[in-house]
Amino acid sequence: MTMLELIGRSQPLFQQDLVKHGGELDELVRNGRFLVVGGAGSIGGAVVKELFRRNAKVIHIVDISENNLAELVRDIRSSLGYNDGEFHAYCFDVLGREFPAFAQAALKQGTPYDYVLNFSALKHVRSEKDPFTLMRLIDVNVFLTKQLLEFAKAGGARKFFCVSTDKAANPVNMMGASKRIMEMFLLGEESQTAVSTARFANVAFSDGSLPFAWTQRIQKRQPISAPNDIRRYFVTAQEGALLCLFSILQGHDREIYFPKLSANLHLITFSSMAEKYLHSIGFEPVECSSEDEARSRVDELIPQRKWPVYFFQTDTTGEKDFEEFYTDSEHVDWNRYEELGVVMNDAVADAGTLRQFAERIEALRSRCQWTKGELLEAFGLLLPDFAHKETGKYLDNRM
Repeated sequence: MTMLELIGRSQPLFQQDLVKHGGELDELVRNGRFLVVGGAGSIGGAVVKELFRRNAKVIHIVDISENNLAELVRDIRSSLGYNDGEFHAYCFDVLGREFPAFAQAALKQGTPYDYVLNFSALKHVRSEKDPFTLMRLIDVNVFLTKQLLEFAKAGGARKFFCVSTDKAANPVNMMGASKRIMEMFLLGEESQTAVSTARFANVAFSDGSLPFAWTQRIQKRQPISAPNDIRRYFVTAQEGALLCLFSILQGHDREIYFPKLSANLHLITFSSMAEKYLHSIGFEPVECSSEDEARSRVDELIPQRKWPVYFFQTDTTGEKDFEEFYTDSEHVDWNRYEELGVVMNDAVADAGTLRQFAERIEALRSRCQWTKGELLEAFGLLLPDFAHKETGKYLDNRM
């Protein structure tokens, strides 16, 4: 069973738009110099491979994960081989002490990069389980992005791109809200360096995702669990990379790209996807009534080519009942592409309010003590209608 079949589709996305615009994308990449931060993650890595395949002039990757960087390089060398461009992978945390030195060395070259791309993110709803992880989420999703935007401007980059999420549209969790605030910082002012972003669906079997976790459960002979009441849109890693490429290379200043809904992109429940996955690897799912039952039946069922599963209704904090890529208040261009919509923004937050938010977060950090409630109050400065969905239960309490 192919990846597309696992997510309930038969046709890949964006093929009509690739036929129309592919030549321009190829030429822009071939003549471009790219810095890709967070480039060893699922989407960052997929974008790096698309850039490498199109023979980009320069690809520099920065990522905090040494293992993921090593695997990305091995993957590229084993599948695509070598190209004519400059390719280098750096391993450090952009929020650490190394980046100012890296930036200083790069800026001595004048205009080191045409495109600065940021794929770094804390992307899990479970990140709001405690105030310390939440502060890290804000640092990575908001302030790291702001820091990279300033670097892109200082270096005269043509474009700064940062990946967003569908959960930024009318957010109900702090991960989605942090990405919405990130968009506000990105889209809040004009500059010589254009800024664009992309909101897209769940990337099937991406690192850390629930479908990826199923592959780990199989390797470890453990039961699979999934919600049966949550439906999501799924894209493949390559489709996510292509969506980003369109935004990076053709997006105008302060635009947000997203996939149009169509027969090729529709909702699927996690539980039905889990069943498809098990069938694809030759196992029949056997639904259990509890986590305990699922754990206890592993040794009984697996020799019969059956696998214990536990499906449940969601009751944890921050889970959105449905997904959306734009809001009623946003102006969307539906005609530019066949399978892509484009949100066209005016400034979405004034500089004074953005500064007040940054100062509030810094004051909490300097105090070396803060609560989730105080962080929620800070979010309210920029998102007064933020409908945070708090249940008191978190995903760490799920199998």
